[in-house]
Amino acid sequence: MPKILEELEDQFTKYEVARILGARSLQIAMDAPLLLKIPEAELEDINFNPLDIAKKELMSEVLPITVNRPLPKKREGKIKKLTKQEIEELKEKEEKEKKIEEKQAEKEIEAKENKEAPVHAAEIKEDEELIEKEKEEQEKVAQDDEIMELAKPTDEVEEEEAKPEEGM
Repeated sequence: MPKILEELEDQFTKYEVARILGARSLQIAMDAPLLLKIPEAELEDINFNPLDIAKKELMSEVLPITVNRPLPKKREGKIKKLTKQEIEELKEKEEKEKKIEEKQAEKEIEAKENKEAPVHAAEIKEDEELIEKEKEEQEKVAQDDEIMELAKPTDEVEEEEAKPEEGM
């Protein structure tokens, strides 16, 4: 019998097999009709044990019991609450982007004034490439449905202020 149960565990987990056997043996103990014709001598041999009868029925695949396995669901419209560390990381990232944009603006102004565009153009291109890469990563994350929208630290503060205090 253990070999057959091992074969069933390829189809079901050991927990599902235990649940099926338990449910069916309870039904048999409550005088449910047997789904398998077992000779009287064999029933006496196993001492009318409901669990053994349920095992025989399971191994012969006559049980009308199915297993529903829930699948993960996609999240819609919910944004997880950010930790303080995540908020600080987002602030730092925004500050870096602002600094890069300011540097670009300064370099463009200097390039126009000094007309040394070829020297500064390479530096501007590198900064633009960094910004483009970050934007592409954000778009990729948004397309993969990992997050519905990008949360900002200010969003968390506004939500907390908007909630009325409970217990008043």
